[in-house]
Amino acid sequence: MSSTHPGGNAGTQSAHDRPYVHTRTDPDLGEFALRSVDPSADAPLLHRWVTHPKSAFYLLQDARLPDVEREFTDIAASEHHDAFLGLHEGEPRFLMERYDPAHVELKGLYEARPGDVGMHFLCAPTDTPVHGFTLAVITTVMDMLFADPATERVVVEPDVRNTGVHALNEAVGFRVERTLAKPEKNAYLSMCTRDQFKAACEARGGKTSR
Repeated sequence: MSSTHPGGNAGTQSAHDRPYVHTRTDPDLGEFALRSVDPSADAPLLHRWVTHPKSAFYLLQDARLPDVEREFTDIAASEHHDAFLGLHEGEPRFLMERYDPAHVELKGLYEARPGDVGMHFLCAPTDTPVHGFTLAVITTVMDMLFADPATERVVVEPDVRNTGVHALNEAVGFRVERTLAKPEKNAYLSMCTRDQFKAACEARGGKTSR
């Protein structure tokens, strides 16, 4: 999978001289952007995020720094998986992974269709949460995925216990299809089409435009 989208918003330079691959202006919270993860340079930051107690559902709680660097190096080398660092007003604030569910994570567990894209996201743990921030993040993530005209449907498989992300998923248009028994968790296989995302954003007065 490519790390940029045709006709997207690449161009603005970010830390480590990596260009933004997508930007979005949130009407309430301002500028959001994503750039590809630099596995070496970003590993210390990502290690702090993924091993924090609030990030338990990311399943990297016991990872050491070399483990995290290796994980994102493998992702960067994969044909079917990539990772992006998300920034808010220029500061790193979230992580996103995009994958081909026909080959990664959900291979053989559901009937994949052309145009299906899988994703994970993680907001940086904080003791001073901003109202509406996680919703703005997942909206930005979905906006980026649907900026690619080849994307027809976003597929996710959150842990059934992760009630917070279920509410966020519903807010941007996801519908739970069924429960999956995966080796590491029981998950809700959930789907969101382009039209469902657009309708969900319009229903809450939001915009999908960058």
